[in-house]
Amino acid sequence: MSKKIVDENGNTYVQKKPIYKRFWFWILAIIVIAVIGGNLGSGDKSSTNSNGKSTSTNNNQAAKSSSIEKPKVSAEFAAATSKAKTYATMMNMSKAGIYNQLTSDAGEKFPAEAAQYAIDNITVDYNKNALAKAKTYQKQMSMSTDAIHDQLTSEAGEKFTQEEADYAIQNLNN
Repeated sequence: MSKKIVDENGNTYVQKKPIYKRFWFWILAIIVIAVIGGNLGSGDKSSTNSNGKSTSTNNNQAAKSSSIEKPKVSAEFAAATSKAKTYATMMNMSKAGIYNQLTSDAGEKFPAEAAQYAIDNITVDYNKNALAKAKTYQKQMSMSTDAIHDQLTSEAGEKFTQEEADYAIQNLNN
């Protein structure tokens, strides 16, 4: 197991095996791999229905047999949707702002169809986004409410609708 080494001065040292050469390490590693592999394996889920009977469904089969199937989309459409969600939630952008960012040559360069698909398939409260932007302008740039409204609706600015900007201004101090 451990090896005793005596140096030239008579000092004794114990040299232990590295951890990866120990028997218990490999047993533990095999158990961990087996547990992880078992959890990733089949994808089957068991549940109890209203009659108290146990049922088992495969995730793939459940998705295929459901009456409302989501159509498979291309990787590009999925990527555009993911980016749109990020812009909406992390940057509080407007619908037009997200679309422009997705299609812009200086932005993501997605085709118009992918960008429109993304806009149509995300759920966003644009009033909330407009309010968050308005609060940022008020706090960080000390802008007046008229200037904030103009910035929110400007084509060179945030591109929110008049209604979204009005909501933001009305709720700015709440």
